[in-house]
Amino acid sequence: MKKDKTLLIMAAGLGSRFGGLKQIEKVGPNGEFIIDYSIYDAIEAGFTKVVFIVKEDFYEKFKETIGKRIEPYIKVEYAFQNDDYIPTRFKALLKKRIKPLGTAYAILCAKDKINEPFAVINADDYYGKDAFLKASKYLDDIIYNHYGIVGYKVGNTLSPNGTSKRGIMEVEDNKLLRITESKVAPKRNKIIAAPLYSSNGKEIDEDTLVCMNLLLFSPDIFDILSDELYLFLSLHQKNLDDYEFQIPDVLDTCLRKNIKTIDVINTTSTWYGMTYKEDKETVVKALRKLTDEGLYPQHLWINN
Repeated sequence: MKKDKTLLIMAAGLGSRFGGLKQIEKVGPNGEFIIDYSIYDAIEAGFTKVVFIVKEDFYEKFKETIGKRIEPYIKVEYAFQNDDYIPTRFKALLKKRIKPLGTAYAILCAKDKINEPFAVINADDYYGKDAFLKASKYLDDIIYNHYGIVGYKVGNTLSPNGTSKRGIMEVEDNKLLRITESKVAPKRNKIIAAPLYSSNGKEIDEDTLVCMNLLLFSPDIFDILSDELYLFLSLHQKNLDDYEFQIPDVLDTCLRKNIKTIDVINTTSTWYGMTYKEDKETVVKALRKLTDEGLYPQHLWINN
């Protein structure tokens, strides 16, 4: 049975490795952003609402450039990535922090906007039509105590221009056994992965599945995130400038505590993204090809 379902888009990142705001980098034939294609695919797949996580000082520009043109097609809401969900005792410790606290905290910031099953994506990643169709179906049929991840082969997700962060997944019978947030890079025809806070890298196969933050949740994830945030801040309170509260770590905790079963959904879609400025040309060419092949119209939003 089809349900109301929300697409939560994390759009508050600073894009430090890219050198600017990737969220509003023009990549389509008529100046579209990657985020336009994700929303277009989500609407086609049956999503009924979009929630954007943005920095408060970027809200007006974001609303004028992106929100305004999609409002005729889908319900739109905004959530601010600020310190509203930080427990009071820790707020002073985070005052000097410049970069966002991490993907898990970004999702928590949408707690008051979502009461239905939802998917999470990055604003600056292209996920593909098949991925959204499978995500939508999964959320229509979501099982109690189950979450989902759409997995991509790591070899198809790396930039030749430097290191990328990826959630390396161990999977058995389409169930997640373990996920490790890692630094991954191609080196001398090999793929080397090292856990985020470790220099102990090892070679992984190019077909290893990774989490690209296309995540499928029921609203009870927010209670888990609140509890895990408190534990995270307590553990790292002496060094909060460096550590990040990342969603792969929370999911791994759910598995270790046997709180949730996490299903891994395979997709035939190809992922594209811009970790570095030099990656833009590849994305532009890919979207032009998809448009020429008829997967997208020349103008995504006819009212634009």
